[in-house]
Amino acid sequence: MVELPSNSSNSPAARQARGRPRLRRFAAGAAVVVATGLLAAPATAGTGPTTAAAATTAAVVGPALAAWPTKTGDVTVTATIPVSGTLDGRLRRYCCIGNGGQSESQDPMFNLASGATLANVIIGAPAGDGVHCAGPCTLRNVWWEDVGEDAATFRGNSASNTYLVDGGGARGAADKVFQHNGAGTLTIRNFQATTFGKLYRSCGNCSTQTRRNVVITGVVVTTPGSVLAGINSNFGDTARFTNVTIVNDPNRRVVVCQKFIGNNTGAEPPKNGIGPDSTNCFFTASNITYQ
Repeated sequence: MVELPSNSSNSPAARQARGRPRLRRFAAGAAVVVATGLLAAPATAGTGPTTAAAATTAAVVGPALAAWPTKTGDVTVTATIPVSGTLDGRLRRYCCIGNGGQSESQDPMFNLASGATLANVIIGAPAGDGVHCAGPCTLRNVWWEDVGEDAATFRGNSASNTYLVDGGGARGAADKVFQHNGAGTLTIRNFQATTFGKLYRSCGNCSTQTRRNVVITGVVVTTPGSVLAGINSNFGDTARFTNVTIVNDPNRRVVVCQKFIGNNTGAEPPKNGIGPDSTNCFFTASNITYQ
């Protein structure tokens, strides 16, 4: 997480335009976890959600919204859960950590090692700083009931890194849903978000800056919301959009692609235009549906 200068504003409004930096199936004793409730049969690796969860999988096709899943049990979380390999939550609800606010000092609920997968999890509120990925990771069918600081933060230094959010959804992200601090490409597909500041933000003032890319496809967002993707045009960031649906925005106030002039000083990055171009923001009118 970026260390802001002592005179920097930390209000939610001031933080809308900036990003910030900030991860083994968990071993016994790594975190205190108590699980209760019915467990569904585990999924076969790489095949998606469990059989019991199939009816509530977030498969968004065009303007359709998947039903919010029903939990199959509860997991009480008292400390960050480290994940390597795959953690299949079988649609249990994990709760709670942090205070539900916008403090940048909150711990994440899940800390994914490079290459890890978190699947079929409902994250209750408060969720602290959500999910941290130390490098390439997959978040499959993960649902945030009420986003605290950020739903997930993606790190890693290699330009070849790939991160995937596949299915799932988030509610109540006053600031950002997905925060991209590392290098590489994040793909967000078949996802839904309701009440959000920005769906995606490439870190605007991290101490180490790099080019970042995002692909947003098969996504449904419901207002209130401000921006689908915030990127840094001066660092060569790109954002690509296909099959995106925006619900309840008759005046088309949600900005699809907001460009900023990023920096590595911790200062607030100024805006640098909106809309499609042939350099940073890639979409046409046919890629965005209003409902």
